[in-house]
Amino acid sequence: MLNFLVRRSATVLLVLVGVSILTFSLMYFTPGDPARTILRQQAGGRSPSDAAVQDFRQQHGLNEPIPVQYANWVWDVLHGDLRQSYYQETPVTELIWNRLPETLELAVAGMLVALAISIPTGVISAVHKGGTPDYVSQIAALLGVSMPNFWLGYLFIIVFSIHLGLFPVAGVGGIEHLVLPALTLGSGMAAIITRLVRSSMLEVLDEEYIRTARSKGLRERIVIYKHALRNALIPVVTIVGLQFGYLLNGAVIVEIVFQRPGLGDLLINAIFARDYPVVQGLVLLIAVIFVLTNFVVDLTYRYIDPRISFEGGNA
Repeated sequence: MLNFLVRRSATVLLVLVGVSILTFSLMYFTPGDPARTILRQQAGGRSPSDAAVQDFRQQHGLNEPIPVQYANWVWDVLHGDLRQSYYQETPVTELIWNRLPETLELAVAGMLVALAISIPTGVISAVHKGGTPDYVSQIAALLGVSMPNFWLGYLFIIVFSIHLGLFPVAGVGGIEHLVLPALTLGSGMAAIITRLVRSSMLEVLDEEYIRTARSKGLRERIVIYKHALRNALIPVVTIVGLQFGYLLNGAVIVEIVFQRPGLGDLLINAIFARDYPVVQGLVLLIAVIFVLTNFVVDLTYRYIDPRISFEGGNA
């Protein structure tokens, strides 16, 4: 167990270092001067003077070589400082902290929607293999995978908000503001997990211990949900953990469609404004969440199936 934790911790650190280098480099190689862009926005569209541009670069260390800028940024991050937004002149940690609850709320709601749809649908599809429920669920899963989030979001708005008037078109507030964004975000994931649950259940249902359980006269409900589903969920847990990271990425599009002031909205505005500290801080945060989620997934294996060992690279 200790060796496993050491190996995985080292991998986590290497991934985060790689992400930080890539993010930092890409932002500096993108076209556009952040000093002129920020100063022009702050001046209401008027071009800044060369002296003002040089002062801005000097103030934020943009005249230093890129490796030096990266080293200084890493040093600040290690001390818990993600620096200050060029445009809003507010600490990046404060901006992220103010927007994070909206994005986490949407991601968790999307995940719950996906699990509530996919697990029972996948089980029913496997149990009725070749029957009408199986065909219906497979067609629905194919549609769910094929539809982009932004298209599905606008479709939900037209149907449920404009024509039926059941939910608000956009914004944040009570749970009624969360229903359509969560359905939009969770539908694509539900389709993926449904197909995975179905295939995993089909493999498990052919196992010898399932036939033995049935031969002992156990009720079919107990065989399916107590013996088969638990083992079938092992590969599903991996995908669910990985998909939670992708949910954060998908939330960017969904937040724009439904005009929710979350991290996605903050990231898009920062990219267009060349607000480097905000972009670098947000990408690093998303990478940390993604990597730690995978770490927790690996630990969850041991709980679901005690036969799995952490030693010898089996986990």
